[in-house]
Amino acid sequence: MIAAVVYGPDGVTEYDELAAARDAAGTTWVRVSDADPDELDTVAETFGIHPLVVEDVRNEVRAKTQPYDDYAFTLVKTVELARGEQPFDEEILAEAVGICVGDDWVVSLSVAPDDPVDQVWDAVLRGDSRILDRGPDFAAYRMVDMIVDEYFTVLDDLETDIEAIEEAVTVSTDIGTLEDINALRRDLLAFRKVAWPCREAVGVLARGGPSQVREETEKYYRDVYDHLVQVVDLTETYRDLTTGTRDIYLNTLSQSTNEVMKVLTVIATIFLPLTFVAGVYGMNFAASPYNMPELTWRYGYPAVLLLMVVIAGGMLVYFKRKEYL
Repeated sequence: MIAAVVYGPDGVTEYDELAAARDAAGTTWVRVSDADPDELDTVAETFGIHPLVVEDVRNEVRAKTQPYDDYAFTLVKTVELARGEQPFDEEILAEAVGICVGDDWVVSLSVAPDDPVDQVWDAVLRGDSRILDRGPDFAAYRMVDMIVDEYFTVLDDLETDIEAIEEAVTVSTDIGTLEDINALRRDLLAFRKVAWPCREAVGVLARGGPSQVREETEKYYRDVYDHLVQVVDLTETYRDLTTGTRDIYLNTLSQSTNEVMKVLTVIATIFLPLTFVAGVYGMNFAASPYNMPELTWRYGYPAVLLLMVVIAGGMLVYFKRKEYL
């Protein structure tokens, strides 16, 4: 989809022809959304955008800001947490959005649907004076700001997942819990790979690197930069939390294994003397003068069983007092 508007303090005008929109008085915004290669090439040719810019948008390289002679190019990425059918079956989806800012024009390029850009576009069509009264660099700021705001939404969802896993770790050592922890760590790593370069790209704009960013607009980019610093810090914090949660899981699993081994050891220790007694009485031979005299005793069998019970009971009391059980 290619759409073009020219706006200013007097209002907004939509154009069907890109060349007419480019030459019209006012601020021109051409939006290319969910575009195919031909549409990207058409817009690039009309506004003199370098082919490398189009290539970056298509290939979804990491976020960056690149100044050119007649415009400044900024590439940022939208982020979405796509959930599957099962809990924690999710994936970080990132789509590139390229924004070219000229002296009196701005072009947004995307090969996928761009909902944050769509919100700014709707605001322009509604005649939002906060955008109409300012230049193209401010429109670019609003787009970047809306994209970064969605980062916090993704972080909120990941925080909810972290809290759920922390509760699960305390009550279960199921192998599925470890898989959920590792999946969450992968999501945080994927998100960090998006947020960190975006912070550096916006930092260039916040410092007024490109000449197309006016001094009065720099403070808005600095605000977005501060948000991205917070996003990166939260991401690192959440990664530390998931690492701690994994350590808790492994410690809980080790403790559970130790408890099982302790019980088995106590059982084996109790049966050791019982096995000895049974073995001694089992090694008597018929008509042997060395047989135990109680073998011919009428109550010998019950007496040996009672002896085994007394030995087992005594050992249980001893282990209980030593807090082995």
